[in-house]
Amino acid sequence: MSGFTTVTGPAAAMPEENIDTDIIFPARFLLLTSREGLGQHAFHDRRYDADGSEVAGYVLNTEPFRAPPVIVAGANFGSGSSREQAVWALHGLGVRAVIAPALGEIFHNNCLRNGIVPVILPPEQVAEMLASAAAGVAFTVDLEAQTVTVGNAAPVRFDISPERRLALLNGWDETDLVLARFADDIAAFEAGQRKIQPWLYPEETTA
Repeated sequence: MSGFTTVTGPAAAMPEENIDTDIIFPARFLLLTSREGLGQHAFHDRRYDADGSEVAGYVLNTEPFRAPPVIVAGANFGSGSSREQAVWALHGLGVRAVIAPALGEIFHNNCLRNGIVPVILPPEQVAEMLASAAAGVAFTVDLEAQTVTVGNAAPVRFDISPERRLALLNGWDETDLVLARFADDIAAFEAGQRKIQPWLYPEETTA
């Protein structure tokens, strides 16, 4: 995945609480096996009516929120089933950060592993940000500084684990993260193992 440093742009306001992963990515699309193109199905049943026409007035059907880099949400966003496709669909839509008072636990972890920054802030701060988002004020999420800046307001700091912050900044997956932290230890272990169990490391033969 690509690394994340900062993102700036409009934020889609979704004040409703308990927007679950079935709303974000309806279950009938789980048969799709590729990550590519999943963004078109994000919030499908909110964005489109039964005949496929856009639902007028829905936030993701209005400018400038059709592909928002940031979502500001009500509490418990991403609750429900553990489907990782919900995060893939958000990423495909263009979302790189979600701000909320609380997120579904598995959804929160899936964000961290798929290039979306989960920003957890107190409810009163999120309420203010929801109003600003609805008014079209630009948001900047700065992962390096661990801040959210709304318009000309003072930056608001958020917490994130150092390990996950490092992985997001560098665009590392789980394997990359392990190698970044333990590459020397792994190499030392393999060197010792080669000496005492050389049969595990057969020499490559050439044809």
